[in-house]
Amino acid sequence: MDKLKILMLNHEFPPVGGGASPVTFELCKYLVKAGHHVDVVTMHFGKLPKFEVKDGINIYRTPAIRKKANICYTYEMVTYLPGAISRTLRLARQQKYDIIHCHFIIPGGLLALTISKITKIPYIVTAHGTDVPGYNPDRFQLQHKFTKPLLKAVCRNANMITCPSNYLKNLVTANIGNYDIRHIPNGIDLEKFKLDLSKPKENIILTTGRLLKRKGFQTLIRAVHNIQLPYEIHIAGDGPYRKQLEKLAESSKTKIVFHGWLKQGSRQLLDLYARAAVYVLVSARENASISLLEGMAAKCVTITSNVTGCPETVGEAGFSIALDDADKLRGILIKLSENKELIKQYSQKAYDRVVRDFSWDKIAADYIKVYMDEKRTQT
Repeated sequence: MDKLKILMLNHEFPPVGGGASPVTFELCKYLVKAGHHVDVVTMHFGKLPKFEVKDGINIYRTPAIRKKANICYTYEMVTYLPGAISRTLRLARQQKYDIIHCHFIIPGGLLALTISKITKIPYIVTAHGTDVPGYNPDRFQLQHKFTKPLLKAVCRNANMITCPSNYLKNLVTANIGNYDIRHIPNGIDLEKFKLDLSKPKENIILTTGRLLKRKGFQTLIRAVHNIQLPYEIHIAGDGPYRKQLEKLAESSKTKIVFHGWLKQGSRQLLDLYARAAVYVLVSARENASISLLEGMAAKCVTITSNVTGCPETVGEAGFSIALDDADKLRGILIKLSENKELIKQYSQKAYDRVVRDFSWDKIAADYIKVYMDEKRTQT
């Protein structure tokens, strides 16, 4: 197989950023593992080195204004572009990349479009949610009114757009335009997310994430509030909705434990996944949830909402409920608590689905095929 030179663009890259940040990192690692050359141009933050090689990936961090590692505001994203363009153009001319792969239509897509126009290197874009109008109206509704022409220009000139969920693919088509869009899901590194699953599961129902109202933690609390399940609810995460959730949980007949924020990959979080029998994420809005993949990889019976990207992640390997349907959720939890065989059956279904459809080996191979196809189209 031909060895490719790939330029990866994302203003967020570990240890900076949200869900798309580790997704980009994992993809880069598997590309390098397959023998390809990968350079990443990302945003500088704090005391991180301006250049480093990590897991065989060349990481260039260019000047930008960013105050927090876990959130990036629109004006901060804008500062990524002038800082990155000279470095990116210089690298593109030196390396003569086969493909540019940018994450987020804005800001990375604008950088890819500019470099592609100058160097004629083809580019593909992966949308992740916040860059698509209609996905996160709480934060970006106003910005998307003004950026619609830019979004269209990036997508129109891209050789391909990829989306981690069909839900997001449909949102791009409806709100930006009907372009060449391919669904390639996010993956999970089953070696990195390695748990000791040899011990029997405990009577724990786990839910994780940033404590926001749209994440649906209150639905889980209301589902168990007036019943005494032979299970404990464990909530791992922090956020602005925590006080309201703690107040709601005060008189719950089922024990509810708040762990606060647990670092990704920490021993405490991995231990919770390994011990939990059930994982719940009944969110109002998810693109392609890594948390759901982690719950499934931990051999938890998985329960989610039937909206946005959640049901296509879980498929027939778990349970889905209508948004905010605490009664339906309560019924499923009672049924599971009374039927150990059902737990065993659905825990294995969840794990088998992750291995079959969401391993990074498979996802990286899908992207490599896209890169190769685009390279052949150019020659």
